[in-house]
Amino acid sequence: MTAPVPATGEMAASVIPEPGAAEVDNARSPILAGLVGSVLMVFGSLGVGWLAPVSELRRVPIFIWMRTEAIGVALAIVLVAVGGMLLVRSWLRLGQRVRVWGPAARKATLQAIAAWGLPLMFTVPLFSRDVYAYIGQGRLMVEGFNPYENGISALSNYFQLGADKQWTEAPVPYGQLFLWIEQFVVWSTNVQPEASVMLFRLVALFGVVLCVIYVPKLAELHGVNPHRALWLTAANPLFLTNFIASVHNDALMIGLALAGLYYAATRRVVLGIVLVTLSIAVKPITIVFLPFIGLIWAGKNAGWPRKFLFWGLTGGLSLAILYGLSLVNGFGFGWINGLSAPGSLFIWYAPVGLVGLVVASVSNAFGLDGWTLADWVFDAGKLLAVGIVAFQIFRGEHERLIRRLTLGFAAIVVLAPMIQAWYVVWLIPLFAVTGIRNDWQVKALYFIVSFFMIYAISDQLEVFPYLQTEDLGLALVLARFAAAITGLLFAMYLIFMDPDTKRLFRKSAEPVTERPVI
Repeated sequence: MTAPVPATGEMAASVIPEPGAAEVDNARSPILAGLVGSVLMVFGSLGVGWLAPVSELRRVPIFIWMRTEAIGVALAIVLVAVGGMLLVRSWLRLGQRVRVWGPAARKATLQAIAAWGLPLMFTVPLFSRDVYAYIGQGRLMVEGFNPYENGISALSNYFQLGADKQWTEAPVPYGQLFLWIEQFVVWSTNVQPEASVMLFRLVALFGVVLCVIYVPKLAELHGVNPHRALWLTAANPLFLTNFIASVHNDALMIGLALAGLYYAATRRVVLGIVLVTLSIAVKPITIVFLPFIGLIWAGKNAGWPRKFLFWGLTGGLSLAILYGLSLVNGFGFGWINGLSAPGSLFIWYAPVGLVGLVVASVSNAFGLDGWTLADWVFDAGKLLAVGIVAFQIFRGEHERLIRRLTLGFAAIVVLAPMIQAWYVVWLIPLFAVTGIRNDWQVKALYFIVSFFMIYAISDQLEVFPYLQTEDLGLALVLARFAAAITGLLFAMYLIFMDPDTKRLFRKSAEPVTERPVI
């Protein structure tokens, strides 16, 4: 174990405690405040969280009032927005309460993760309804359909499942392992939506636990304080809401990938490859980890022939495992065709998406085919991301291999025309374990977390159609606007008015020296 690294700058009020002083100054206060925030989100989710149309909860009086009465919906919006931003403040304040990132800080962080995460286990799914697509895909498996060739529209009464309409014809983009998880959940619950959601949440929780275990271990390998890395990652409200409240399978994907990286970096490379391959069998995006694991396996002073040999061994072993899994389920590598299925084409806050939108708008104004040109922009972004990944694979110091992986993975996310909040959460653990300095880098994280929390709060709300006005969709627009304004006002308070948190966003902080190494 590395010795505790004293926190510096605003993270610790720029003081190192005198001998005998507590390492953490009253962690109970922010932990309890975050607990209140999580509980508020639970109650708010009753009104605007995603329920399957067939759900029996729609007949429960409190659900009826919060979903069918305008005042109930308004209350739910405020509860979710305030609760989510209160989590952000509690996370920031917990970091400020730490004087030394030692065992006491780890204990406080683990208490925060438990206190903030446990209530979120009982929310109606928030910010995403992908979990209902998981249920539909599991039902495809149970009923004997090939989910790589059929969307959930192949099922009778599929619209009662509650999945987004984008999944009606889309093939599954997930790997074999997650297909089996989906099948088991649906089979064991007999398609009961609430029971299925809870089982998927337990799967996500397993991924969260893996992150809690392996983030500190990987941080120690890099000379980075493990307790601070854990706070940056697993106590992060963006991490908790996307992986627990939203029930994304990305939690399992990144948890397995981090475990695999740790074992590969500690000379148990075969076990590492197996775990990363299982991560690929959840969501194939983590295939980008394999070339870097091959370099770890080849060793520091490996020449090019040795590197290519171990790239081949790494890829061959992973491919053999995936092929074996495909033989068991009989569906082959159909997920390759489904990789482009989910998600919108672009989003305005993604840099490449914004450039494509501007190009399309200007080109259309001059009578050109703007969206064809926008597609070229999107393709150029993807091509640039591939180039950056290749550069990180072939060039750079061996001691910075996992940092190089982090930068390559970040390029894939940042240069995509569509960036979802949970894509950002893929990156936070990797940056945390390889070093986020206590200067502009951690400030950037604060702003990113705040932005995506506000966007999540206002992005996906379930508002019943019969609450909407004659101008169909107006009520939904107003609901999202109200949620966004509430979250934004809270964020403005944190940044400009709160006497404690505004210092984190405005003052310079002395950097924490952390040297990334394998």
